[in-house]
Amino acid sequence: MAQKETERRACVRFEVPGAIVSFKIKKLFPSKKKFDEEFCPVLDISRGGLRFEGEKSLKSKTKISMKLSLPGERVPLNLMGEVRWQSFDQGKNKHQTGVQFFPYGEKKGQNYPGALVKIIALEQKFAPSQKPDTQKSDKDEFKMDS
Repeated sequence: MAQKETERRACVRFEVPGAIVSFKIKKLFPSKKKFDEEFCPVLDISRGGLRFEGEKSLKSKTKISMKLSLPGERVPLNLMGEVRWQSFDQGKNKHQTGVQFFPYGEKKGQNYPGALVKIIALEQKFAPSQKPDTQKSDKDEFKMDS
């Protein structure tokens, strides 16, 4: 008998209409090249990562730096993360890429905690409302590395 597949994501995914991401592959010796790809539409985002559509094929575990541009915001969010998966949509001739954000904190290689605050605000604005019987308890909160 087949078991029901369990959702492994701990964070709610939501869409932010008009959000785009530009990214650069993190290399040992960075080049002067600005971005590897710019203006990729963000398909969904959560506190833990995002999914975007682009032209470039990226391998799993590739570390990237991103600038997340949000409608109505002058300054993009700078985020770092790692490619977790990628699939190719032949109909659109584009790749969908899933990125997991690095932890939030003050240490080198971590994302600025203010970015998490901004993402939480976006989640409150854009995430689909949960039904009362599926709401999480106060114990199910997102944690930051310190």
